[in-house]
Amino acid sequence: MSAPVLTEQSVPPVVPTATRRSWYAYLRQPSAALSVLVLVVMVLMAVFAPLIADEPAGAGPDVLQPPSGAHWFGTDDLGQDIFAQVVWGTRTSLVIGLAASLIAIVLGTAIGLASAYFRPIDAVATVITDVMLALPTLPLMIMLAAVVNPSVVTLTIIIGLFAWPEVARLIRSQGLVISAMPYIDGARVLGATGWRIVTREILPAVVSLMIVSVLLTASRAVISEAGLSFLGLGDPDAWSWGRILLNAQRSGTIAIAWWQTLFPSLAILLLVLAATLAGTRFNDARDPRRNGG
Repeated sequence: MSAPVLTEQSVPPVVPTATRRSWYAYLRQPSAALSVLVLVVMVLMAVFAPLIADEPAGAGPDVLQPPSGAHWFGTDDLGQDIFAQVVWGTRTSLVIGLAASLIAIVLGTAIGLASAYFRPIDAVATVITDVMLALPTLPLMIMLAAVVNPSVVTLTIIIGLFAWPEVARLIRSQGLVISAMPYIDGARVLGATGWRIVTREILPAVVSLMIVSVLLTASRAVISEAGLSFLGLGDPDAWSWGRILLNAQRSGTIAIAWWQTLFPSLAILLLVLAATLAGTRFNDARDPRRNGG
């Protein structure tokens, strides 16, 4: 008995999964690919900062030199290289941005999922979230940062604790939709506990939304850190983009040394723009109406 011959018509087509279709649609977007490339370059710059430039310290002979081959971004009033300051500032800004974003994601996801599934918790959590969203965030962060000892850790905790309400609201809205799905009712009928339903059924369905929230929250955390550092509430022992701007303001050289504020400002703009575009394009790629699903 001869084996059946597989023809081109008899081979079943390979149908990509929804996740693969989302990633294909995401990477096909030039703005998304460019944004991811910018983020990867900045992460590599932060990781390998000691190999790229020496940490700025002390004073140098080249004071207030404009950008040149010797100093790509120019020098400040102490003769320190602005390029080295921006490179080392990338490390601090990214660490604070990512760590504060993770704090916000963990708190926001936990509160949002609890509100979506456990209805008795929803009323209390919603009120707390609305109150946090109504508070003047920046003045409160300034007040707390002025009271505690300024450091990378304290700034990260302060920014993260004020960033979770927006995440909680997004996760809750998506969780409410998923909680109303028939398969959630089926899992409940089969005897699944609330913890199992939340962690095994609802949580995986909001992972993509969490990825978007990480990028958007991290970009806002970088702006918050730069603002606090510019106000003199950052870590005095760590370089950050906000500290570079603060040094330019304190030295009074903003009007004559434009490069001292231009390049750290461009770094902030580039990071925030790349993170925002990467997050929004990823959210667009998840839409089946856009990727052909």
